[in-house]
Amino acid sequence: MEISPDVPTPNHRAADVVVRTVEADIRSGRLTDGATLPSERDLVANFGVSRTVIREAMRILSARGLVETRPRHRPVVRQPNADAAFGALEAIVPQLLTQPGGIRNLFDTRILIEAGLVRSAALNASKEGIAALQSALDENEATIPNSDEFYRTDVAFHRVLYELSGNPMLPALHKAYTVWLAPQWSQMPRLSERNKMNYSAHVQIFDGILRRDPDAAEQALRTHLETAWEHVSRTFDGL
Repeated sequence: MEISPDVPTPNHRAADVVVRTVEADIRSGRLTDGATLPSERDLVANFGVSRTVIREAMRILSARGLVETRPRHRPVVRQPNADAAFGALEAIVPQLLTQPGGIRNLFDTRILIEAGLVRSAALNASKEGIAALQSALDENEATIPNSDEFYRTDVAFHRVLYELSGNPMLPALHKAYTVWLAPQWSQMPRLSERNKMNYSAHVQIFDGILRRDPDAAEQALRTHLETAWEHVSRTFDGL
């Protein structure tokens, strides 16, 4: 597969020329999802640049979620999607979280999003959606004695809330929140009593949705997440 390079200009870094060309070919469909790019040697010859330039271009494309790179493998094209969009922020968000109040600011956006999601679920969730939420809740209850499994099913319960609307952006956002907040949440002490408390909060959220009461569902969600924040902030100084 050949890639036709743009004509370099003095005002553009060589790596930017490579990035613009590959990105344009991906967006136009000339390079399809799952296709492999030419070898590093071929890219060097095609663009008339050094290996260092090609590697920098691949790093930029990977950060933008447009290619997947692995050692000793040719880069693989990834068509832009919601996961790629949020994945492209992985290099930026951790820096934002180190700023004063950064983690709290991110967590506040999660509260705003999930408050809207539970209200929407209470008003609009289908029978199939309610059943999916019930199933996630049942799994959450079954794992109360096993804190590692409880954490997994806790995340899964909240993921269903993001899936109910059918908007493909929302599950990707949940995945991003999980990744971005994991360094703090994964280090929280795992206690059976706290598991029971979190499960009880999930029951209240589900009950509000089941009763088609958006106010009750939102209040239960906000209380649950604010309580979770209190535990986190007591565990980690300076949040």
